[in-house]
Amino acid sequence: MLKVLRTEIVPRLMKDVPNQPDNSELEANRYLFRFGIVFDREGYSPAFFKAMWEDRIVCYTYRKYAREDWPESEFMESKVVFPNGEEAVMELAERGSYYQKEKIWVREIRKLTQTGHQTALVTTDYHNGTAEISGKMFSRWSQENFFKYMRKHFGIDRLIDYQVENIDETILVINPTYRELDSQIRSLNGKLSRKKAEYGDLILKQEIEENEIKDYVQNKSKLKEDIDGIDDDIQKLKSKRKEAGKHITFSELPEGEKFKELRKSGKQFIDTVKMVAYRAETALVNILRGNILKRDEARSIVRQIFMTDADIEPDEEKAVLKVTIHNMTNPRNNRYVAELCEVLNESETTFPGTNLRLIYDLVSNQNHAVPGF
Repeated sequence: MLKVLRTEIVPRLMKDVPNQPDNSELEANRYLFRFGIVFDREGYSPAFFKAMWEDRIVCYTYRKYAREDWPESEFMESKVVFPNGEEAVMELAERGSYYQKEKIWVREIRKLTQTGHQTALVTTDYHNGTAEISGKMFSRWSQENFFKYMRKHFGIDRLIDYQVENIDETILVINPTYRELDSQIRSLNGKLSRKKAEYGDLILKQEIEENEIKDYVQNKSKLKEDIDGIDDDIQKLKSKRKEAGKHITFSELPEGEKFKELRKSGKQFIDTVKMVAYRAETALVNILRGNILKRDEARSIVRQIFMTDADIEPDEEKAVLKVTIHNMTNPRNNRYVAELCEVLNESETTFPGTNLRLIYDLVSNQNHAVPGF
């Protein structure tokens, strides 16, 4: 993740993000930044935070290796405004953390839930308030829910190409020798635990017979020898595992271990189209959210629109392309669609490759005047 962020995503954002402050503005305000990037805790890296801040790019992510819980007395009720305008009250606390090795301060913000769990995030955003950052971070759709939605409604996990291609010879992979040694160590650790449990269960009872004492001593000695032998084997395997190294380059794999991967170019293109379609769907949902309180209901209505029949009538004389949507399942949804059509018509969007302005309407409104007619 960090490699892709450094080499692909950040350079692209540096070129494409609009309205970035110039160097004079950044010098005048030590807390001002170009833009912020949000990523999962798998990208948690103080060194990366430092490198990004040197370019005045802010990082937002969830804390990895969070320490012990903070005292509940540190948390205070704060009114948080979500990006969609909704308000809520959260129990929030904040501390500063200094990474000695990287020499950078970060803000750690925690939210206390009703169950007592503390969700921690870290950021190098020194400008915005705690409540503003929390509203954006703690309300965002989790990646897990996002991909669940994309799999269900956009088929983002479907294979579209079964051709294979060679893998970059320089990428790092797990060393098969390391993996095999690690498996043996874990197996022996399990056996060692069982032997130690047996050893602990052997207790010499009172008034035991002489022949039973001999059996007890022999069994105890045998278990001790087994434990010592297994422990020696584990130490030898650990030494070999260390020498083998966990990662090797793909080119160093034995021929029998090498493999090919499915060709990604076609799927990446189709997935990009699906992502654009999802963004368009979300934009329509955001338009409806002002009138529909529940986000899921707004998204459901948008999906229903996509599955509803529509008539397309080009009129080159008036330079319009009229899209007439058939009626929805109930009058209330028709009103929502009519309001959505009004917003889309105000955008005066031209159909790509033509000079035809898109005009949206409902079949039930055919007797009403339509802009442009």
